[in-house]
Parts: sequence; structure tokens; C-alpha cells
Amino acid sequence: MSSSPLLQHRQCILQNLGIIPYHTAWEMQRSLVNQRLENPNLEDTLLLLEHPPVYTLGTGSHIKFIKFDPEHSSIPVYRTERGGEVTHHCPGQLVGYPILNLRYHQQDLHWYLRQLEAVIIEVLNDYKLPGKRIPGLTGVWVNNYKVAAIGIKVKRWVTMHGFSINICPDLKGFDKIIPCGIEDKPVGTLQQFLPEITLEEIRQKVTEKFAQVFQLIYV
Repeated sequence: MSSSPLLQHRQCILQNLGIIPYHTAWEMQRSLVNQRLENPNLEDTLLLLEHPPVYTLGTGSHIKFIKFDPEHSSIPVYRTERGGEVTHHCPGQLVGYPILNLRYHQQDLHWYLRQLEAVIIEVLNDYKLPGKRIPGLTGVWVNNYKVAAIGIKVKRWVTMHGFSINICPDLKGFDKIIPCGIEDKPVGTLQQFLPEITLEEIRQKVTEKFAQVFQLIYV
């Protein structure tokens, strides 16, 4: 008798955290990663949340992409260990931090990035929105507007940081930076294309598609 395909799926802990400070979520990720480095048998985890306004830079981000003095900013600015350039988080943007052990999935960072993009593209497909990749870049675009950004860190094949989807945020905060170091492609929101869309609706879709793409079962 063949085993059920569900038995081959990884277990994943889902945490919907609401709006929490960036530093709090960052410390939570570090703790979850360290636990999995000590015990590789622990389940995968997906954190879904929003942040109060904050700017974050990747480990090698260029300060030239910031249009203000980060030492005298009313909005927090953090340099993190993720890849990628500067970005902005704020309410109305859904942020996902997957803590996955890629030894149980595929030990390939390019594969992982493309899978994160696939989750977002699958969500957009449900709304008949043409989510696109752009060769050489990371993220998802709709009609040349970047609606989702991705930046990751992987330590001994355990992932942290992740993706953000602009659903209905105030985009003014992006005016103070060159998001992801890309000058010729504007940042957009899903609300531009779907005026009635809600963050809660997209959160549920992301939860569903993430499990499908990564073959996970929530516990």
C-alpha cells in the first residue's frame, strides 16, 4: 500500500502576529533559527505580520539609496543580515518571515527565492492579476509596479527574513529611498488594481499558497 502524500509533507507552525516592531520580529527570527540549528528536527515556521514604519538595509546595502540622514531619522533604520538593498515596511504591507530548514526542501538559494516569488504569483493568479518576475531581479511586479519585495538570509540552510507584499500601505515612506536600489520601476500596491482588497484576505491566500508551494502542513 502506498503512503499518503500528506505524510511526506513537512510540518509548519503558523504565527499570525499582527503589527509588531521590527526589532521584536528580528529577535524572534534569530531565536527560531538558533533553535533549529541546535535541533534540526524542529518544525518549519511561518511568521506573518505587519510593521510600524521602518527602513531596513541589507548587509551590503549602499547608503546612496537613502535620501535622508539615517542618523537623524524619526523612523527607525536597521542594517540587517539579509541580502538586498534598502526597503520600507509600514502597516498595510503583509510581511512574511519563513524559518525553513532547506535540508528538508532543496539546498539551493536560487530555488528558494523563486519559490517565494511563486507563492506571491499564485496569490495574484487567484485575482487574475499578472504577477511577473523580471530577469536578474528579485520580487514580483504587476504592470511594471513592484508589489512584492524579497530579501533573505540563510544560515546552515535555515532561512530567515523573507518577503513583503504591498496591499494597502501608505507609499509616501518609499519616496525617501530608492527601493531595492531600482530607480526605473515604481513601487505599487495591490489596492491600485483591486480597490476592495484587504490585508486579511491576502494573508489567508498567502497562508494557503505558501503551504502548497513548499508542501507543508500547518500544526
